[in-house]
Amino acid sequence: MATIFLTGGSGFIGGAIAERLSREHRVIGLSRSERSDRSLEARGAEPCRGDLGDPGTLPEHDVTVHCAAYVEPWGSREDFWEANVEGTTRLLAAASRAGARRFVHMSTEAVLWYGQDLVDVDETHPYPERTPILYSETKAEAERRVLAANTEAFTTLALRPRFVWGPGDTTLVPSVKEMVEKGAFTWIDGGQAETSTTHIANLVHATELALERGEGGRAYFVTDGENHRFADFLPRLMATAGVTLPSRSVPGWLVGPLAAAIESTWRILGLSSEPPLTRHAAGLLRCTCTLRDERARNELGYTPVVAVDEALEQLGAKEGARS
Repeated sequence: MATIFLTGGSGFIGGAIAERLSREHRVIGLSRSERSDRSLEARGAEPCRGDLGDPGTLPEHDVTVHCAAYVEPWGSREDFWEANVEGTTRLLAAASRAGARRFVHMSTEAVLWYGQDLVDVDETHPYPERTPILYSETKAEAERRVLAANTEAFTTLALRPRFVWGPGDTTLVPSVKEMVEKGAFTWIDGGQAETSTTHIANLVHATELALERGEGGRAYFVTDGENHRFADFLPRLMATAGVTLPSRSVPGWLVGPLAAAIESTWRILGLSSEPPLTRHAAGLLRCTCTLRDERARNELGYTPVVAVDEALEQLGAKEGARS
């Protein structure tokens, strides 16, 4: 049994990881509030008060699993940089001082994204020289620092899921549902862009494997092993929550420049409220993103534990049981 120090344990991804790993390991979760304490305890983890601004002295542990990040749809560059880059840098140092032998960083395919299609890419695809998307920029820099910290005594690696979905989702399905209820959901190019996806059970499985496997200093894409058009996948996913998506659509050539103009206006005016459209949100449905996960299969021993059709059926059955 290993002792694992986890950040982001009260969120969707971190919470699922805490629940699974606590069955076989001691999991200590970084917590900023009583509410987070209760969430961690419900998942079998021990709360440890602190935050990424000042993680302080961490308890001794074997493996750090870092899932916390600033993932808000809008914020200043300082917001993103402080949480995603500086917070990760502090945690790397604190984990090393606490005797951790391994550091598993929850990254994202967005580290490669500046608003372009990513078609059939693997981990050899280079980071972009620049990106206007703050989340992408800061997650890329955090990942670079994690992988650069790898030593013989301190193994560091990164997992890159894409479009994480499944039971317990607190972001994707609720956000789309809210847009539909407000009449704000619109397809881009009819949802013809393709995407890889990552079911939460598959990501948790990959994380469990990464506690012992994987080569230090490397990143690993983790996917369901299937690609789908948004127009095929998203309506099925939302149907599990009882939501029917409208059919209206706008052309992608219009949405990109419009989102950039709206963001610029918000920055110039110094508005803190979330704009009605961002480049990140527009690009999510406009751009194709298909990934190759052979490295995870070969080096982590990863294979998906649940298929997309099966998982959608399970989600639909849960929704039917609740209604």
